Amino acid sequence: MYNYINGKLTGQESNFIVLDVAGVGYQIYVANPYSFELDNDYKVYTYMHIREDEQTLYGFKTKEEKDLFLRLINVKGLGPKMAMPMLATGSVEGIVDAIERENVLYLTKFPKIGQKVAHQIILDLKGKISVEAKSNNLDNFDELVSVLTNLGYKMPDIKRVLPKIDSELSIEEQIKEALKLFLK
Repeated sequence: MYNYINGKLTGQESNFIVLDVAGVGYQIYVANPYSFELDNDYKVYTYMHIREDEQTLYGFKTKEEKDLFLRLINVKGLGPKMAMPMLATGSVEGIVDAIERENVLYLTKFPKIGQKVAHQIILDLKGKISVEAKSNNLDNFDELVSVLTNLGYKMPDIKRVLPKIDSELSIEEQIKEALKLFLK
């Protein structure tokens, strides 16, 4: 229904923010409300969850977070109230990596996610979200990816370290950072 909302942050609570848009305050449930600063303008990507007895607006700082959330809530046995804590305590890259590596232990660390739901997440999403969630990282690091593959590093390992490297660094500094991260 709403793709995103631009507005000024006028309030925060433990699980939602209030975004003022032309005098209307939208209550938007977000993963980490205190990562937003009061009185700043934000573009919040949104998803409206409509049920018979409620209408809830969920918000995300990035399109990748929203895309992952939409995929997660389509998993059998996993709704918005279980998916939001996953985004609050885990990164998009970490969750995608856990799904791709079938890391059930990582997925069960999230609240209300047991073995059964973790296996269902892997079954439903493995191989379907890695490209979308990580493609932006590859765009910023074409030269770095080329150098690392020529050095013999495999693409899954390269994708794992890219989110931790500043794209503003020179190519030499990016290579040094990547090599340090491979040693960890």
